[in-house]
Amino acid sequence: MFKTIAVAALLSLGMAGVTQAADAPTDPQIAHIAYTASQIDIDAAKQALAKSQNADIIAFAQTMQRDHQAVNDQALVLLKKLGVSPEDNPTSQKLSKNANDELAVLEKLDGSAYDKAYADNEVTFHQAVIAALKDTLIPATQNAELKALLEGAVPLFEEHEQHAEMLAKSVK
Repeated sequence: MFKTIAVAALLSLGMAGVTQAADAPTDPQIAHIAYTASQIDIDAAKQALAKSQNADIIAFAQTMQRDHQAVNDQALVLLKKLGVSPEDNPTSQKLSKNANDELAVLEKLDGSAYDKAYADNEVTFHQAVIAALKDTLIPATQNAELKALLEGAVPLFEEHEQHAEMLAKSVK
């Protein structure tokens, strides 16, 4: 499910972005990719809040919505301070398209099937985002403040991944 959302785009970014400096994303592109990835999880959380009846899924989705919105809000404040506009790019576009396609697939699921798919997808999605941050986005970031923001998000996203793993194991 969300396994197809960003994993291919984020992993291809991780493999291609570091090998040649000329191919590395720029800071405005990195900002857009990071913002887009967080927005994807906010949208998935909103869907989970609308569809799920499982208290654990609802609590997790509320956390995802709150935490990812806070990261995006911090990013927007920083970008305004720096006078930088996020730059749309093929990676962001692919992330958005795949996320919208996947949300449509998840929309067709109900009950425990939805809950399980959502939880499993959150695990995979966070793994892909963490890998992209560590392997490509952070190393390619030139601005120290943007780099610090991205580095600061990694532990939070690792917590999300661990929480999602526990949730995926408990939801049947």
